Amino acid sequence: MDINTFQPRTDLSTLQSGVEAIRDQIGKVIVGQPQMVDLLITALLSQGHVLIEGVPGVAKTLTAKLLAQCIDVDFSRIQFTPDLMPADVLGTSVFNPQSREFEYKKGPIFSNLVLIDEINRAPAKTQSALFEVMEERQITNDGHTYVLDKPFMVVATQNPIEQEGTYRLPEAQLDRFLFKIEVKYPDLQDEIAILTGMNNLEDATNITAAVDKVLTAAQLLHFQQQVRQVRVDEKLLRFIASIVHATREHHSLYLGASPRASISIMNCAKAQAAMSNRDFVIPEDVVSMVKPVLRHRIILTPEREMEGITTDDVIDQIVKTIEVPR
Repeated sequence: MDINTFQPRTDLSTLQSGVEAIRDQIGKVIVGQPQMVDLLITALLSQGHVLIEGVPGVAKTLTAKLLAQCIDVDFSRIQFTPDLMPADVLGTSVFNPQSREFEYKKGPIFSNLVLIDEINRAPAKTQSALFEVMEERQITNDGHTYVLDKPFMVVATQNPIEQEGTYRLPEAQLDRFLFKIEVKYPDLQDEIAILTGMNNLEDATNITAAVDKVLTAAQLLHFQQQVRQVRVDEKLLRFIASIVHATREHHSLYLGASPRASISIMNCAKAQAAMSNRDFVIPEDVVSMVKPVLRHRIILTPEREMEGITTDDVIDQIVKTIEVPR
């Protein structure tokens, strides 16, 4: 059977149309970053968070803002700085002299799509404030639990080059990100296209105005529910588990991936299948998601790091050693 002509039992045409609409809107502004855009959409459908890493000026922050502009949901941006405190992110209890009671003033994290710019600028104390909200979609303050509205997604950016005034993200923090997207420089033709587009803009200070809202929150929640219903064969579940298990035994790795990584690969593969108008996962869906899911969850041994080997290199080695189910 040709999977390209297969008709899914679940009608995914509306989901496909929504994905194409987001691609088209972001494509009005962003040139030459199709993988970053697709991975952001995949994370959105998988209910995951994304860490975007790249040098300044490659449209990390802009792409996240454009994604938020495409969806009719609340959006907030938090600029992480060394003096930022947890209360600046989560909110704090403030005394009301009229009622003579403390009232909880919600912080900017109470939004549907949150952009955290330069997340590695804040110290570990502030970064750890995100642990509960990213994993459990709730915040506990003064003994009270506040559940965030759905959908909820964090998109964080960081600069891998500049080290002064930055703090390494804790492993527990990294593990809560579904993806780590590495953004490279555009090639020559893409850069010419970027210059042409900017040269023709009437107002370069309001680029996001070119993007229209194409999805509602209710539509997005429905799409996320459809993704959860995508079928995964038992052989593919074993394939995913074998890849993640191999990271814990590989001689080039000091730290392997956790079961959370296995779940993440499965969920992302489901989203990839749905975006391809399939209600079942194929091996290619799994393989395409392995690098962005694993690269920030595994740690090289010092010897391999000194040799210039990357985590992506090790992931390639692992995938080649495991038989792909057919």
